[in-house]
Amino acid sequence: MSLADEIFISNMRDILEHGVSDAHLPVRPRWSDGTPAHTVKKFGIVNRYDLSKEFPILTIRRTYIRSCIDELLWIWQKKSNNIKDLHSKIWNQWADENGSIGKAYGYQLGVKHKYAEGEFDQVDRVLYDLKNNPSSRRIMTNIYNFADLNEMNLYPCAYSMTFNVSGDTLNGILNQRSNDMLTANNWNVVQYAVLLIMFAQVSGLKAGELVHVIADAHIYDRHIPIIKEIIEMPRLTAPKLEVDKSITNFYDFTVDSFRLVDYKCNEKKYDIPVAE
Repeated sequence: MSLADEIFISNMRDILEHGVSDAHLPVRPRWSDGTPAHTVKKFGIVNRYDLSKEFPILTIRRTYIRSCIDELLWIWQKKSNNIKDLHSKIWNQWADENGSIGKAYGYQLGVKHKYAEGEFDQVDRVLYDLKNNPSSRRIMTNIYNFADLNEMNLYPCAYSMTFNVSGDTLNGILNQRSNDMLTANNWNVVQYAVLLIMFAQVSGLKAGELVHVIADAHIYDRHIPIIKEIIEMPRLTAPKLEVDKSITNFYDFTVDSFRLVDYKCNEKKYDIPVAE
């Protein structure tokens, strides 16, 4: 079965069996009916995915890779904070009347900073260093800008990437302060696996390990029955991800540059409530 399945199931069982509930505490998130959205959680989960061996997508539940990549490109390539530039509706609840989510996510990646070599935004600085200074231990991004938090409609969850080149291999660490394990865990893993693969390809490197560090890995109370069903689903073989190898410029990638081969998975559609 898929390694992503194994990791996901292990995480979910660990949270359900050994997690800590916040049912006795006041919480910010609410369900659409106004009820507090409580969770059971584990602190400090760390997962490792070797992209040279397998693409880390679930088979026990479908992960919609085109929508994943579309959102990733919206943030990292378009550096946009407006839902009008996004093809899905996943950000609609956090957008204002003009479609803006404030100074969050893509906005932060697009802000330029001065360096000895010139001005770069965070994405272009990573691309520059991977090609010109791959031995650097400073190749990283961070969108958790405290000065702008009051102008963000949602604080960043997946907020930092650290890249490290070992020989001819690019590895990365994704830091996430909070992860809704049912709705967003594999979504984020797939996105940042693709990002690592893109950065490696345009830098003449191989994609290696993605390490996912989650501070607060939680399951919402209304998600527990769904989780219990999903983790008992048949586990299938991981598909292969095909990437257009002709692309050498990060900004030339599109959603159509990627194709999953032999993706077989649990096709059941779940009515999953989302806490706000």
